[in-house]
Amino acid sequence: MRANYGYADATGEYYITIDTDRCDGCGECITACPEDMFELIEDDFGKLVAAVREEVRLKVGIQCPGFHAACYKNEVNCHAACKNEAISHSW
Repeated sequence: MRANYGYADATGEYYITIDTDRCDGCGECITACPEDMFELIEDDFGKLVAAVREEVRLKVGIQCPGFHAACYKNEVNCHAACKNEAISHSW
């Protein structure tokens, strides 16, 4: 299942998608994210998976620089940390 966190407004679409079938709940994205966007939650089947923290879901486009900006700055980021490629950004 794919879980989408974020919003769309006049400036664009700002969604972080986590493929919960691919996520193994390792928590590396939590450690890698400089903006503290992620947490581990238990899904409907009792499996630990990554999720975007509820308190930042409506400001992901402001708080998170997005994948391309993080790569451009050579920052550690959630994409690089996720060995299962379970995380994607819409911007």
